[in-house]
Amino acid sequence: MTPSNDATVPATERDAQPTTTSGLTAPAGPGTETRVAYRAAHTPRRPLWRRGLPLTLTATAVAVAVTGGVAYAGGAKTVSLDVDGSVTQVSTRADDVHALLAAQDVHPGTRDVVAPAPASQLEDGADVVVRTAKKVTVQAGGKNEDVWTTATDADHALDTLSARTGGDVSLVASRSSSGGRTALSIPLDTTAPVEVVADGKARTVSDGSVDVKDALADAGVKVDDDDRVVVERADEKAAAKAAAKAKATDAKATDAKATDAKAADAVATTDAKAAEAVATTDAKAADAKATDAKASEAAPAVSVVVQRVDVKDESSTRSVEHETKTVSDPDRYTDQSPVVTKDGKDGKVTTVETVTRVDGKVTDRKKVSSKVTTKPVDEVVSKGTKKRPVDTPTANEALGRSMAASRGWGGSEADCLDNLWTRESGWSTHAANPSSSAYGIPQSLPGSKMASAGSDWSSNPATQIAWGLDYIASSYGSPCGAWAHSQANGWY
Repeated sequence: MTPSNDATVPATERDAQPTTTSGLTAPAGPGTETRVAYRAAHTPRRPLWRRGLPLTLTATAVAVAVTGGVAYAGGAKTVSLDVDGSVTQVSTRADDVHALLAAQDVHPGTRDVVAPAPASQLEDGADVVVRTAKKVTVQAGGKNEDVWTTATDADHALDTLSARTGGDVSLVASRSSSGGRTALSIPLDTTAPVEVVADGKARTVSDGSVDVKDALADAGVKVDDDDRVVVERADEKAAAKAAAKAKATDAKATDAKATDAKAADAVATTDAKAAEAVATTDAKAADAKATDAKASEAAPAVSVVVQRVDVKDESSTRSVEHETKTVSDPDRYTDQSPVVTKDGKDGKVTTVETVTRVDGKVTDRKKVSSKVTTKPVDEVVSKGTKKRPVDTPTANEALGRSMAASRGWGGSEADCLDNLWTRESGWSTHAANPSSSAYGIPQSLPGSKMASAGSDWSSNPATQIAWGLDYIASSYGSPCGAWAHSQANGWY
């Protein structure tokens, strides 16, 4: 094949669109043409051997034909052999492409691309291109998929994959398959510098033809076993910024030319100093153009992005509320309020989770264990089941005599007590004095004083009697003492 003016890859190869079972055959999405046009305007011209080669392959995409014997029937020829971008001029008598490759110890696999086809007749001056297929892991839409590619670098692979999927894609640098080293089966960018982004900082590596491991080393970025490394298209905003800078440099160059013209006018008026200024301005304009070209070349198209992954076990503790148990108390009256006989206490549960953070953000949690580290203690509440005797003055008097006798106040003391409280309340539990607010059997003033003997002071005759006996003992010494005071003063 005779090479054209714009490519060394045969047209049949440039036009080939192999199918793939990888699922990455969707048409290019919106913005693809713009992005490609932008890069074409701001990226140095690629070597001819990079352009137009198929990207993703299957065994049926481009099969290398092995036709049997090797033919050496023709005369001497000089051909160009390009193997993965390494171009050599070869003198050969091979009759076809297959014979040429065999003689050069090049043995393409079934997924590799050979153009012209191996069975093609070999002409003098022909360009023979071999592209070795390599398996890469493509990340698109949050999913990873292995794809075979004949792209010579990551820049080319990203361009083609992005156009086919219609969206953003990235290449995953494998670590497990490389003994813990960060690896990608193809170089990054053979024609431009690359960008390394890690820990919120972007660093430029001038030699983009290196692999991922060397790019990280050149940028002084270290990764550990958990970190993730992906290769993706460089931030287009950054590229646009570089383009704007180049445009500004163009404007300065234009201004310099205008100054040059003015200086030329000065020359016409025999101003020697102005003539010298012309030369100086021309030099500055030339420098500006060189700066413009350098700015255009300096915009990386590919970024190596390091995602810091931190995986560790974290424990957390939460409370477990205690329960309340109610038990029956046969010695407590049913009309008495339930009482807490045992305080409750909340328990604790400790949970251990494996937490994954990517660049400081939690992306995954997996429970490792959960156990009760402190058992809760039940609260116990006692509720009375004993029925209270019928509240009658006669029953209350009998209860009062019994409780007084237990204090040693029998006989005449019991009679004095009977006389006193018969006069005060008639032994009625609910006796209330409207003028003084005295209440109950002993006519406590006010009635709430009897709460010191029990919370049921307003309805329980036993509570009222117990309080009244305590009051008599502390104030008068005995029921007869209280009765004597009442007779003398009308109150006690």
